[in-house]
Amino acid sequence: MSTVKLVIPFYTTYGTNHQMAQIAEEAAKEAGAETRLRRFAETAPDEVVNGQDAWKEQLEKMQGIPEVSHDDMKWANAYLISVPTRYGNMPSQAAAFIDTLGPLWQNGDLANKAFSAMTSTSTMHGGRETTLQAMYVMAMHWGSVLVAPGYTGEIMFETGMPYGIAPTGGDIKDAEKKAIQHQAKRLVKMAAKLAA
Repeated sequence: MSTVKLVIPFYTTYGTNHQMAQIAEEAAKEAGAETRLRRFAETAPDEVVNGQDAWKEQLEKMQGIPEVSHDDMKWANAYLISVPTRYGNMPSQAAAFIDTLGPLWQNGDLANKAFSAMTSTSTMHGGRETTLQAMYVMAMHWGSVLVAPGYTGEIMFETGMPYGIAPTGGDIKDAEKKAIQHQAKRLVKMAAKLAA
């Protein structure tokens, strides 16, 4: 099997997508991938972050995780992005970094790499599908190869989200954890085929 170099950039406010990224990273490593867990930089004003204890505590908790860089994006041959939904789209913190990737895109540094995405919402119909689809449209512009989980495992029929895992309500249920593991392992498997 060819070496899969997977970068997992995530953004989180209260910890859900941090947990999701950690679950995915562990599963990807089990599947044989080399991984880099990275976070999107916090761009919200300090007074906003510090005004919410849970947000401030989560940011402090993640200080040891490097921020995603252009080097990470060039290094990887697979991407798994995990971000919460903001009004049916990705949060501005993730978009701010993605907006800097023009030079890499122009050089073809993002092309022909396996791409998958995950999200989370507070409510069942809080924009999960549109957020995932927006990230896949972005990846199509890069020339990446989409690797959605689809209904490729029994667990996907239980979670009901073929586009990507999308827990609701903050707590990651056991079935959602298994689905995250399935999505990460499928991504590694497909990335290895692309890299062969």
